[in-house]
Amino acid sequence: MEFYSSPIWISLKVSFIATIITVILGILAAKWITDYKGKMKGILDAILTLPLVLPPTVIGFFLLILLGRNGPIGEFLIKFDKNLIFSWQAEVITATVVAFPLMYKTTRGAFEQIDQNVINAARTLGVAEWRIFCNIMIPLSWPGMAAGGILAFTRALGEFGATLMVAGNIPGKTQTIPIAIYFAVANGEMDKALKLVLLIVGISMIVIVLTNLWSDYQLKFTSNSRRD
Repeated sequence: MEFYSSPIWISLKVSFIATIITVILGILAAKWITDYKGKMKGILDAILTLPLVLPPTVIGFFLLILLGRNGPIGEFLIKFDKNLIFSWQAEVITATVVAFPLMYKTTRGAFEQIDQNVINAARTLGVAEWRIFCNIMIPLSWPGMAAGGILAFTRALGEFGATLMVAGNIPGKTQTIPIAIYFAVANGEMDKALKLVLLIVGISMIVIVLTNLWSDYQLKFTSNSRRD
């Protein structure tokens, strides 16, 4: 039982924390790029999207360079007797990096679908930019942001390659469900691997179904409010 509970707990903990961070950073980055009018927009967008197309081993390599004892972040943390490599915090960072582009691209697409006349009208009436963002852009972009959050969570939940490089396979500490599946198969423990596979599929399906139900409820609530 301990074999199953440990990867489950670690995976859910890492995925939820990474999703929260990803949603916040993704929304802020999407808002920034949407408003940005400079010549570097294409390059900045490419940099923010890059983890989506890079192989997991490449992402893991870059994170090892940054977070390792000789890297800029790792060397700084060593001064405080902290080490991120082979820790669950490293898994959160890895999951956030690989899931971020999905949240960013989906949210940016939702922002760009908003009728610009609505935003311009609010600005003409003297509405502050932060209120436009919170009271107009966020509500109108909710379905896209919810979709981005779902994709980010499932991507974080299924992350394997980069996580294995940065956090390793330490049972009870860094062994997530995907890593446990891999090593169960490698050891010929197919029954254990199958149970974990079914578990991660079930978790992903539950998250998607619940989010879809919530989105449908929000749409119906909004429609009824407009009629009233």
